[in-house]
Amino acid sequence: MGGIPSSRCEDVSGPACLSIVTGEGATVGSSADVFRAGLAADGRADAALSPPGALMDVLAVAAVVLDSQGRIVLWSPQAEQLLGYTPQEALGQYAAQLLVADEHFDLVLSLFQQVMESGQGWEGVFRVRHKDGSTRLLEWRNMRLQDDLGGYYALGLATDQATLRRVERDLALSVRLVDQSPIGLAVLGSDLRYMAVNPALERIGGLPADELVGRSIRETLPFGDADSLEAAMRDVLASGTPFLDRHVLGRVPSDLLGEHAWSVSMYRLEDPGGRVLGLAVSVVDVTDRHRAATEAERARRRLALVADASVRIGTTLDLEQTARELADVAVPELADVAAVDVLDSVLAGPDGRPVRVREGGPMLIRALAVAAAYPTVAVEAADRPGELARYDAGRLVTQCVSTARPVTIPRLDEQDLRDIARDSRAAGILAEAGIHSYMAVPLIARGEVLGALDLKRARNPEPFTEDDVLLATEFASRAAVCIDNARWYRQQRQTALTLQRSLLPETPAHLVGLEVASRYQPARENSEVGGDWFDIIPMERERTALVIGDVMGSGINAASAMGRLRTATQTLARLALDPAVVLRHLDEITAGLDPYIATCIYAVYDPHRAQCCIANAGHLPPVLVRSGCAPRLLDLPTGTPLGVGGVALRSITVGIDPGDVLVLYTDGLVETRDQDIDVRLNTLLGLLQTSDSELGQTCDRLLHALRRPDTPDDVALLVARVTG
Repeated sequence: MGGIPSSRCEDVSGPACLSIVTGEGATVGSSADVFRAGLAADGRADAALSPPGALMDVLAVAAVVLDSQGRIVLWSPQAEQLLGYTPQEALGQYAAQLLVADEHFDLVLSLFQQVMESGQGWEGVFRVRHKDGSTRLLEWRNMRLQDDLGGYYALGLATDQATLRRVERDLALSVRLVDQSPIGLAVLGSDLRYMAVNPALERIGGLPADELVGRSIRETLPFGDADSLEAAMRDVLASGTPFLDRHVLGRVPSDLLGEHAWSVSMYRLEDPGGRVLGLAVSVVDVTDRHRAATEAERARRRLALVADASVRIGTTLDLEQTARELADVAVPELADVAAVDVLDSVLAGPDGRPVRVREGGPMLIRALAVAAAYPTVAVEAADRPGELARYDAGRLVTQCVSTARPVTIPRLDEQDLRDIARDSRAAGILAEAGIHSYMAVPLIARGEVLGALDLKRARNPEPFTEDDVLLATEFASRAAVCIDNARWYRQQRQTALTLQRSLLPETPAHLVGLEVASRYQPARENSEVGGDWFDIIPMERERTALVIGDVMGSGINAASAMGRLRTATQTLARLALDPAVVLRHLDEITAGLDPYIATCIYAVYDPHRAQCCIANAGHLPPVLVRSGCAPRLLDLPTGTPLGVGGVALRSITVGIDPGDVLVLYTDGLVETRDQDIDVRLNTLLGLLQTSDSELGQTCDRLLHALRRPDTPDDVALLVARVTG
């Protein structure tokens, strides 16, 4: 009879020697091989403790033994399951009569005779009669057995052909899928050692199968987080819950420079009986997707950096602050250490124009800012902010500025470090700090090179790339315009300040009955100069005119308007006019200075009458300090500012005795954004309750107590004391 194909068993007794084969002679594995595989999988040395495989259960292989006469002498439970006959019904019966149809009887007898006489086995597909009368198509393997007495038996092994073909198809499909799949696949035992890998995994991991099989994950895994993956594998083995789509990064032996990305999934393998066999691991190379996502994220982050730079750079018109903002934006996203250097000629060139640098020559560079992403000795190699240094033609910053082009050194050597640093000691500091990549980008505004942005990397392992150059150039171009604006503003402010100081008076040498002290402080460094002024004008009959005013606005134009009003005031003072009349004339003059308006107090002290005649045009009231009395604000008709016109101004006369002090000031002394003006005026009155032997001390004390460093307005202060 036909059966499952089998190789011959020679010199081995018992059914345990049989190799079970499926399909057209394709070997599934001998029972001994399966047993040894079970030992290997479980790591056990005792065969008796190894659990059986499940393939035989799936195939339900039936075993039938016939004696030399063709009678059934052995009948397995699988035979009963497959053909329906119980052992009692089958044993002792002639197999051909029980199982074969009449038309096949002669063929079966000839095959049986062939097996018994020649020992040549037979295999094939044969239709067999079931107990219920139906027929079943079975795959047979028949062979001759010999006992210790020389007797012969025929062994027939059979399984359902449909079941066998399904197993064959599944196996063929599995083999093709595993061998030809672009997905890396591996089978690991319960000890997490490789048992099998497919060609795709060999390519992905960069290691051949013979270097993987038998080794552990930790020994072969190219990924960076082997510990966490091994822990995940043990969880999958224990719980049976799949571990899906875990992204890991690492490097493979065949590509040491590039980082790769993989998507890893794990599944527990079980036989049909539920016994855990190990793990199946799938690995998909997603490097291209990872790199694309990384590039997209990098582009998004860089766009955010550019937007951030637009907000953070140029918040003020202070040159040093703008340079610090540029350096701070560059770290840590773009560089570990950043420095901003400007040509000294930019700050001190004729007429405020940058001087074009001669290519190939040395130059004077002034450091403006240095920033580092973390504490590092590399900052010691940079020039300190504010210092002036001579850069030779060979330095990379010099080349960047003179050529107006970026200079990039992705990988630095010793000579490159010397070309970056100011001397050999600084080069050694850079080497100690681990500086390995360098870039310098010119600061160009309105077609002129102002200086350079100097960038270095140490902890960041990646060298500077062309994308980094583009980003740095974007930073530099935005910052250069802000730096140029700050430079122009500084020069304009210095010009206005010089003009204003030149217009402010010196205290006259001889004043009758009057001692005077004055102070002027310009606005904070990054604010424009205002139009505050004061004046002390000797008049006929030993009188003295005290003037203080504030032109609304700032800059050179405000300072110029202030100078014209001061000149007009001095001219009018010589006419010995009433203070209100003087202010009316100044109002007409100011109206011609459109769009400027100004506030002003004009007071005339007469020592012979011991009185002061005062008129006010929209200015804060002066303070009168009498000996033994609390300081008070003079109650004057406020009037309207100069330049408004159409409102009458009038004067009042105040008696002043020896020792009395009159304090005139502009709003920059007392006005702030966070306190009410009345609170500030009360503070001023409180400070004046304390007298000083020197009026200059009084001025300094008031400025120190009331003047805030961030006040965006200038201050004029005039203090006069009657001496008798």
